[in-house]
Amino acid sequence: MRKLQVAALALLLVVPGCSAGSSATVSSDPNSLSIGFTAEPQNFDFTGTDGSAIPQALLYNVYEGLVKLDANGKIVPLLASSWTVSADRKTYDFQLQPGVKFSNGAPFTADDVKFSLMRVKTDWKISIKSKMAIVDHVDVVDPGHARVVLGKPSNNWLFDMTTRLGAMFSPTGVADLANTAIGTGPYVVAERRRGDSIILRENPGYWGHKPTYSTVYLKYIKDPTALNNALLSNGIDVISTISAPDSIPQFESDKRFNVIQGTTNSEVTLAFNDAKAPLNDVRVRQALTYAIDRKALLDTAWAGRGTLIGSMVPPTDPWYQDLSAVYPFDPARAKSMLAEAGQVNLSLRLRIPNLPYAVSAAQVVASELADIGVKVSIEPLDFPAVWLKQVFTGHDFDLSIVQHVEARDITTFGDPTYYWGYHNPQVKALLAQADSGSADEQVTAMREVAKTLNTDAAADWLFLFPNVIVAKTKVTGLAKNQVSESFDLTGLGRS
Repeated sequence: MRKLQVAALALLLVVPGCSAGSSATVSSDPNSLSIGFTAEPQNFDFTGTDGSAIPQALLYNVYEGLVKLDANGKIVPLLASSWTVSADRKTYDFQLQPGVKFSNGAPFTADDVKFSLMRVKTDWKISIKSKMAIVDHVDVVDPGHARVVLGKPSNNWLFDMTTRLGAMFSPTGVADLANTAIGTGPYVVAERRRGDSIILRENPGYWGHKPTYSTVYLKYIKDPTALNNALLSNGIDVISTISAPDSIPQFESDKRFNVIQGTTNSEVTLAFNDAKAPLNDVRVRQALTYAIDRKALLDTAWAGRGTLIGSMVPPTDPWYQDLSAVYPFDPARAKSMLAEAGQVNLSLRLRIPNLPYAVSAAQVVASELADIGVKVSIEPLDFPAVWLKQVFTGHDFDLSIVQHVEARDITTFGDPTYYWGYHNPQVKALLAQADSGSADEQVTAMREVAKTLNTDAAADWLFLFPNVIVAKTKVTGLAKNQVSESFDLTGLGRS
């Protein structure tokens, strides 16, 4: 809940189905595009609000960083035209793009790099801010040259700079981040219609390539049927990710649309509150993991289109290993382990975001845990606001199911204050070793982290969410894989 969409943690408000296309009649304008999403941002401030909905809308589109991830997951230049790294891997020298301005007219210089990176450490509120603690200081060599000095070598830092953590801000543009987004990107926020849409318009002073679409409507439609109908009825041009897998065949058979299927970083995870009895007992967590048939759950919740992984590592990461078969479906063993742990007539609260995949998965989990004598009460919570407040921040849950969308968020298991409450000094040490070692040492240590988390049943990774986009055939340039926090509009074109 890089991606927390959270897959994070991907994050919504209700939009009645009857209004799905009420204000999105933009398809007749070739310079405009309307995209349907399910997760509406609470506000525009991703420095103080967790979840994936804000960076999904604003990162790379309104806010830019020194670097970004391209469609293949490669780190490429953005506001930095180039960079070099010292032999000790602690000093990064960034040469900045010339002539860049923020949308309020302020010039972008190395002073803004220093302001933005140090501000993560002092002013940001969200949990992932700790990833910038490794920055010792930032030197302004000259207006076009920023030097970032780390306290120790880090394999993760430059990658983390491709996320919201690397977004550049102007001191003149942070007074009201929740309502006003001042960035250097190709778009500016022109209007927000709460519960309905965000309208992005071309930034006339943008330093880079002119975007294909001068106006982009981000439409927020929670109900899967209403979302599909909006596309079918010409209310939108693109569904950013299908939330009702049973509807995919109707689009595949319709020549008006292209269906693009790839993968994501988004692990759909059954979270255990590891700090709370009885889930602080590894035997209980292992029992619950044995009790769930993840293949059947995937078939039910997402028509079998996702990937079984068994860890917090997707196949696109260099240290991926298939751990999906470590806990085979074994209800008899699950019952025996619960008895051994002294847990009879166990009752647990499964507090989930009120999103289609979570609701479907929760029903399977509750049914299968009932078969081993565990009573599960499902409590859907409004997402993102209520779920983030009560589960993610308040830790008021036994079980939850959410799509963790942030890249390489396995590192959250090194933080015992994170919402799953997992604490293992060995894992924390391995993560530190992976970050500071060589590339080969990083891979070895990260694989050991994944194995340890799997053995401890720190969570149950149900499946990796697929990336299924449906778009009118006129829309080109949509990325097959969703590997960053952003729904990146900069590569879109039209036929």
